Amino acid sequence: MPISERVPTWAAVPAVFAVLAVISYQTLITPYNLEGAKNVLPMGKTIPLPVDGPESIEWDPQGGGPYAAVVDGRILKWRGDDLGWVEFAHTSPHRGNCSRHGVVPTCGRPLGLTFEKKTGDLYICDGYLGVMKVGPEGGLAELVVDQAEGRKVMFANQMDIDEEEDDLYFNDSSDKYHFRDVFYVVFNGERSGRVIRYNKKTKEAKVVMDNLRCNNGLALNKDRSFVISCESSTGLVHRYWIKGPKAGTRDIFAKVPGYPDNIRLTPTGDFWLGIHCKKNLIGRLIVNNQWLGKLVEKTVKLEFLIGLMNSFKPHGVAVKISGETGEILEILEDKEGETMQYVSEVYERDDGKLWLSSVFKPAVWVLDRK
Repeated sequence: MPISERVPTWAAVPAVFAVLAVISYQTLITPYNLEGAKNVLPMGKTIPLPVDGPESIEWDPQGGGPYAAVVDGRILKWRGDDLGWVEFAHTSPHRGNCSRHGVVPTCGRPLGLTFEKKTGDLYICDGYLGVMKVGPEGGLAELVVDQAEGRKVMFANQMDIDEEEDDLYFNDSSDKYHFRDVFYVVFNGERSGRVIRYNKKTKEAKVVMDNLRCNNGLALNKDRSFVISCESSTGLVHRYWIKGPKAGTRDIFAKVPGYPDNIRLTPTGDFWLGIHCKKNLIGRLIVNNQWLGKLVEKTVKLEFLIGLMNSFKPHGVAVKISGETGEILEILEDKEGETMQYVSEVYERDDGKLWLSSVFKPAVWVLDRK
């Protein structure tokens, strides 16, 4: 008897849909493989936090820390295994309704952290309040700058300091969105991101790069001759020349895989970039088609959008690029998300250890590469 006579037609329908679903997932949602990546991040040691989202970490001039910027508006300091995490500072005086698991705008959302070595002051990019500063004793941070060239700083993200010139360089990632809606900025195609230079002596805030698409990480190079800023949407790393024959001009320094977050200079003059997740086909389609990105913004819940970005399987990636040429030197990953997920920053210490943090998870991690 022919198969068509033995099996009812309706019985084949679920099987067809199942096959199409598998093909669609493999084609649209499965993340791209990263050629040459080393799956070593699962070997990192986990240091839990009592609150989510240590987006950025930093050490003070005496080597104390790390300090971590967390989701409830505070900066916590690690005092070792015996004392654990203690509160060091906060960016907003409004602490009554702050959540350890989600952003409350009135509490602020500290992101990038940078210590000024000569003063011991900690500078904080807050995704709601602007660029803040707190002294070596901690406490409530004070506002440094929240506007540039007549436009309010809506989304201060990461910064670096040229201490010789008393210049602060920082990202303002959007003129429409604050931190909580960052993924809409990634997908909807808007190009209102800026890199701003603020001089502490003159109090002047000047835009040195604009027309950026969700610029996220920022760092000065070792001799302070240029500053780089990466776009999370495109993976492009833009460079602005501060000194030398190209001073005042900009170019493309590098392109990295995935959706990059913070940038940190290494002791040898290269850069580490934290990568939120690898890209997949559906993410690329949304990012590269503005009409589709705007449709997603209006119709898709943010939680689902985040899951779609990371293929519904959070993982961790770190990329090292040359401080001279921008070429990719190394890619490390936690392919299955066994230990590290949503990596937002990679900080290489003088002893060679890599400290990694996460914009969402309640942990930092340490990878001893020796």
